[in-house]
Amino acid sequence: MRKAWIVAGCAAMALAACSEAEMAEGVAADASLDMAVAPSEDMVADAGAAASPEPLDADNPSVGAPQIAYRYSLGFRLPKEAIKPLQERHADMCEAKGPRVCRIISMDQSESDGDYAYGNLRLAVAAREARDFSKALEASSGESDGELTSSSIQGEDLSKQIVDTEAKLRARTLLRDRLMEILRTRQGTVAELVEAERGVAQVNQEIDQAQSWLTEMRGRVAFSQMEISYNSGNRSSGSFTDPIRDAWNSLGGILGYTIAFLMMAATALIPIGLLIWIAVRLAKWTRRDSDESEALAREVIADAAAEETT
Repeated sequence: MRKAWIVAGCAAMALAACSEAEMAEGVAADASLDMAVAPSEDMVADAGAAASPEPLDADNPSVGAPQIAYRYSLGFRLPKEAIKPLQERHADMCEAKGPRVCRIISMDQSESDGDYAYGNLRLAVAAREARDFSKALEASSGESDGELTSSSIQGEDLSKQIVDTEAKLRARTLLRDRLMEILRTRQGTVAELVEAERGVAQVNQEIDQAQSWLTEMRGRVAFSQMEISYNSGNRSSGSFTDPIRDAWNSLGGILGYTIAFLMMAATALIPIGLLIWIAVRLAKWTRRDSDESEALAREVIADAAAEETT
């Protein structure tokens, strides 16, 4: 009886030791996963001012928080001479927020001979302040006699993509750890070790790709894209003299194209014409020599016939 209790106690201690080892391995795997998935310090700092939208569960903000990437679009109509100052004012407002809140992606302008002008400004604004910033941009346009002609907000839910990418990253990280353990302990044949090294390289590449996807998607969630367009109105159809002026201005181009075509044609035809002329001259010379040979032969035959008759 005493031996049975001793055996049962040893079995319980062994099971407890195995459970503790498995728990330790699970904690280590979770820690390595958190280190692999966790964003960098710069990303956390940049996204600090642009928190994600309000979660579905107010009591537990970490549960059910949607990951939505927003895109804002604003259109202003204002006088031609006021486009550039308003565009620069909006760019200054963005720079005043700092790079952690607002960043200028692109900025361009274009003008025509008439009264039409166009400008475009693309910004990346922290998601939490994007709505208020768009209202501030709209309010500032009143100082330039501008009016808001179009406005839209579009959102793309990236929650599923982010969750799927995180799951893939977890699986690949666990597979990499197992392969690294095989290489560390040198368990298996040489062929298996070589295959494990190749597997580690491929898995590392997939992990880097998944981390890049996560960074890109989290950046889109943290910073909303904002595109602002400026124009001075519709393009005017022009007056009666506009087509005439356009045709007159096009004469130089037409004449240039004509001269260029003639130059190209001459470049191609002169060598061909020279070859044809040489071929014709050779044919004439050959025909003349043949005619002279035939005439000489006839004269010789005639002389011979005359001598025979005499």
